[in-house]
Amino acid sequence: MGSTEDLDYPQIIVQYSNGFLISKVMFTACELGVFDLLLESGKPLSSDAIAARLGASTMGMERLLDACVGLKLLAVEMTREGALYRNTEISNTYLTKSSPKSQYHIVMYYSNTVYLCWQYLADAVREGRNQYERAFGVSSKDPFGAMYRSDEEMLKFMAGQNSVWSICGRDVLAAFDLSPFTQIYDLGGGGGALAQECISLYPNSTVTIYDLPKVVRVAKEQFVSPEERQIAFHEGDFFNDSIPEAELYILSKILHDWDDDKCKQLLAKVYKACKPGSGVLLVESLLNEDKSGPVETQLYSMNMMVQTEGKERTAAEYSKLLEAAGFGVIQVKRTGKLYDAVLGRK
Repeated sequence: MGSTEDLDYPQIIVQYSNGFLISKVMFTACELGVFDLLLESGKPLSSDAIAARLGASTMGMERLLDACVGLKLLAVEMTREGALYRNTEISNTYLTKSSPKSQYHIVMYYSNTVYLCWQYLADAVREGRNQYERAFGVSSKDPFGAMYRSDEEMLKFMAGQNSVWSICGRDVLAAFDLSPFTQIYDLGGGGGALAQECISLYPNSTVTIYDLPKVVRVAKEQFVSPEERQIAFHEGDFFNDSIPEAELYILSKILHDWDDDKCKQLLAKVYKACKPGSGVLLVESLLNEDKSGPVETQLYSMNMMVQTEGKERTAAEYSKLLEAAGFGVIQVKRTGKLYDAVLGRK
């Protein structure tokens, strides 16, 4: 790394300031269907053709397409007839709706929900609480009541979480050998994408998704086929209702939603339900022990303040929560990807 004199500080500030512009270009191209159209066309298209097909102005579409080229989301070829645009491998894989690894739904959730909450980040910092009331006019006292304020919003959130696990699920489930655990409960398992990855990786396992009744209803209707015999459902609120006995409990992106007291309360219930020799798998984005990074996790922690009651934590902080609940042998594995794994055993 060079000295501080080598850094172009004005350029860094400009790049950071432009961050929200960059994200909004990608959000807009997804929302308008640019990447889906180019995939379906099977050939490069002009800005005129794309604008006509998507009901947009030619001038506006041309500028959007050129910005996407600059961001490496599109490629352009200059011909005698003019510029022709096509998807890059990145956009084909991650930004088209039909791709198995599509991130379209989480991108749209960020655009339509998270983005609006972040307009009030300064208020969140001042007050230390989420901003649903300002952003959407709903009570912020129950974060998931606000998050699931309509069936449509709940479906968007569940689809977005499923898209995340389509690219990250196998990494966290393979961090430890979970094959000895055949009876698994996925607490707050939502749309079931992580459960599906689990039974694919560990074919002798059965996974029960434990979630709120309305979440279970949507998961059954939209995401998990009735023919999927290795996945079952349990309706309930794991803070207020009993947790059945199992060999392994998965809490994926659950503890980061809550403060330490709520986390201790939930982990104590899990420990009580846990069979001897069994355990709990925490799937979270881990901060460095000195909290110097990773920057993605630092930003996620800010988002937890804006949207929930929780925060991102270090491996030591999660280990301390597990120990307080009674779990003994605790192992931590960093995947090198967005999410890491912590395994505690009873």
